[in-house]
Amino acid sequence: MKGCPSCGSVDKHGSGGPFTTGRELVEFVYNAHEGTIRDKLIEGGGYETVCQGCGAAFTMKTHVSRCPECGGVHAIAPIHKSAEHIQFAGKGVVIE
Repeated sequence: MKGCPSCGSVDKHGSGGPFTTGRELVEFVYNAHEGTIRDKLIEGGGYETVCQGCGAAFTMKTHVSRCPECGGVHAIAPIHKSAEHIQFAGKGVVIE
């Protein structure tokens, strides 16, 4: 598995990395670089997407975002530049 493109380490951020999927990717992005990535704005104003939990449309403006309807947690690693790489933590998952 490849490491983080900024620091080159998978172990520093846990077992996941920017190429994982689902909850593992969400947790990786949330914790990466002491949490500085999760609130970083996505270039271009964000991604128009649909919640993978409830189906509500919303704009994902930061690398970790919550659906405004159900609170479902979604994330995208900064190395990915399109909405098709957005991952969902799963129904009922709370990350804090």
